Amino acid sequence: MLTKKQSELLRFINERLKETGVPPSFDEMKDALDLRSKSGIHRLIMALEERGFIRRLPNRARALEVLRLPESSTPSSSQRGGRFPVIEGNLGRVRANVPVEEIGAAISIPVMGRIAAGTPISAIQSRSHTISMPPDMLSTGEHFALEVRGDSMIEAGIFEDDTVIIRRQDTAETGDIVVALIDDEEATLKRLRKRGASIALEAANPAYETRIFGPDRVQIQGKLVSLLRRY
Repeated sequence: MLTKKQSELLRFINERLKETGVPPSFDEMKDALDLRSKSGIHRLIMALEERGFIRRLPNRARALEVLRLPESSTPSSSQRGGRFPVIEGNLGRVRANVPVEEIGAAISIPVMGRIAAGTPISAIQSRSHTISMPPDMLSTGEHFALEVRGDSMIEAGIFEDDTVIIRRQDTAETGDIVVALIDDEEATLKRLRKRGASIALEAANPAYETRIFGPDRVQIQGKLVSLLRRY
């Protein structure tokens, strides 16, 4: 599963290789995807390489090889307004009014990859595995899990290598800790603050600055409801 921007970049690289045999430059990729800077392209390439869609060839400038393409090159009908949901389906869903005999049964939660509590990284990817959670650690609705990378939320008790359990939702209140997708390409775990018409994504570590965006640049993907930690 790729984000819209990741899919666009992969198709662009593949088409350019077919046409010319030479990968596009970072400037060409930036212009094709209408991004503000080449750093966004760098993050997208890292995400595609991590997921096995492309490979960077050593000792050669601009050398990229497309290893595979997604099963479908067209956006899913579930992408409303060009936005890509984190997960689909009922896995990880907790129902309201559960029968008494089912209370206490473990719920399988899909682990969807990594989320940055620090410099934003791509978080959305195919389900890698599932974990079992007791229902009393969840709320009603659909859930997914993400593995934390970074230290920007340490004062909220969220550390590197923790697994956060997220309730899928596209709205949140000021003060909620959320998974936020920025510009359809960067995902991060931060505390949400609404400042007039703007959205602030606030770290829980004084070493990190609060980032402020227009509402059209941020999509809420879910809200933190629980956390797992191994010692």
